[in-house]
Amino acid sequence: MGETAYLSLGSNLGDRAANLRAAVAQLDVAGRLLAVSAFYETQPVDVPDQPWFLNCVAAIETDKTPRELLQLALRIEATMGRLRMREKGARRIDIDVVLFGDRIVDEPGLKIPHLAMHRRRFVLEPLVEIAPEARHPELGKTARELLGELAGGQSVRRL
Repeated sequence: MGETAYLSLGSNLGDRAANLRAAVAQLDVAGRLLAVSAFYETQPVDVPDQPWFLNCVAAIETDKTPRELLQLALRIEATMGRLRMREKGARRIDIDVVLFGDRIVDEPGLKIPHLAMHRRRFVLEPLVEIAPEARHPELGKTARELLGELAGGQSVRRL
């Protein structure tokens, strides 16, 4: 039996919904897909002068290590043509490991829980949809509590 990991997926280039579906379909090699949220159209946060995103969160039960799961996510991004031309810029697909069981991982290139997840409505709304009681292991709060504490200003619309 593996651990439950939560991944945040986003796309703002090409057919965004098809990109998300294709990326989720490739996650099955990591383990058993438990749930996928609805898609949410979201305003870019860090670099506003780019197309809006579609985002979702997927839950997967996996026997992989956090590093192996990250490497799989990066391979999926690469096979789908992600080019890192500009930090936080437009991209066909972006996959982040936001939670991995109750683990805290602080390694070069891998931070779990994701450093910004508790400040990102585009992560928290879909996470609350599929796992409202998922707990941030450092802050000790559930996804629902974190969403309730989040200030306004980030436009997120469920499709």
